[in-house]
Amino acid sequence: MKFSHLADCHIGSWRDEKLNGLSTDAFVRALDISIREQVDFILIAGDIFNTSLPAIEKLKIATKKLKEVKDYGIPVYIIPGSHDFSPSGKTMLDVLEHAGLFVNVVKGTVTPENKLQLRFTVDPKTGAKITGLLGRKGSLERRYYETLDPTNIEQEEGFKIFLFHTALAELKPVELEKMEAQPVSFLPKNCQYYAGGHVHIVKHASLPGYEHIVYPGPLFPNSFSELEKLQHGGFYLYDNGDLRYVPIVLHPVVALSVVANHCSSQDVYRMLSDRVASCDPKHAIVLLRVTGELVEGKVGDIDFKTLRELLEHRGAWSVLKNTSLLKTKEFLAITVKGESTQDIEEKVLAEHIGQFSSSLFSAEEQKQLTLELLHLLNTEKLEGERIVDFENRVRKDVQEVIKF
Repeated sequence: MKFSHLADCHIGSWRDEKLNGLSTDAFVRALDISIREQVDFILIAGDIFNTSLPAIEKLKIATKKLKEVKDYGIPVYIIPGSHDFSPSGKTMLDVLEHAGLFVNVVKGTVTPENKLQLRFTVDPKTGAKITGLLGRKGSLERRYYETLDPTNIEQEEGFKIFLFHTALAELKPVELEKMEAQPVSFLPKNCQYYAGGHVHIVKHASLPGYEHIVYPGPLFPNSFSELEKLQHGGFYLYDNGDLRYVPIVLHPVVALSVVANHCSSQDVYRMLSDRVASCDPKHAIVLLRVTGELVEGKVGDIDFKTLRELLEHRGAWSVLKNTSLLKTKEFLAITVKGESTQDIEEKVLAEHIGQFSSSLFSAEEQKQLTLELLHLLNTEKLEGERIVDFENRVRKDVQEVIKF
């Protein structure tokens, strides 16, 4: 028996224009490899798309490739993930299943005692018995596990596969300690393979009563930090008891980081320039991360534009920056108390106004202008007012205030 285990494809997840297509490319490549490896079937443990109603261009590419897999006689078995799930029940997975492109194996009944009993989908070629539970946002799938009666699954004979899309407390890494998780005891015992998803880690473990608990991680990293940590995505290939991780490397990742403590914005730029000069960015996704606290200057003073141009000139495929953990002494967090929202706003402005100089407005004019803009931008749409008319009204009022 030979099968592929994919999860967390998140097709269409990135907002960045260039990276937006990479999750789709990774999905296509994973299915191409599965075809070449002549697998008996493919498992997808949730989050095929990044939304229940994906963009049409991404849907077309994924559908074409799934059709090709079907034409090769390779069945695809899936469970919905937290991103696939829709409270309204309107999800593209239903459409694709009705088109015969894959089988959703989350099937069962509720007993008179309000217990959930799942039934198996049997793969016709291998006889593998496949079932599982879907994932939901906020770990709301927990109630399914709490009501699950595993008796029929545990007593069934044969090669059994259970798909799940949730974090397991016993296998959760330290960096995800705040993530909601379920105990492994929620899973039915005595299956030969537990195909996991949702947790973007590459993990293969066995626990008492639970053989081959596997998380393949994302097909393509889904965030800046995942690109730093994982560098690439991939999936697992099961071949008659042997398990092999198959990496999918679309572009190399070059991660450059600087700690800005006791540095000015110009110091940070010089340090980043040195790292840029010494790296090989050709065809790579280059990550620029700055952390710490600047003693002089602002984040905006760091010339990322020039760094990007230098990297792109040397062949970088894409350049991303992250300054979310960079602080500056020019704008420190403050705590104020007041009788009303307006009172609090004025006190906050009194603390901040004057921290930067302006040749156009005095400190008092800055304060009044800011208060007026806060008031205008808090305007609500009138009853029966069209959205376009509301936006035009607010835009006109703002322009009048700032004399633009």
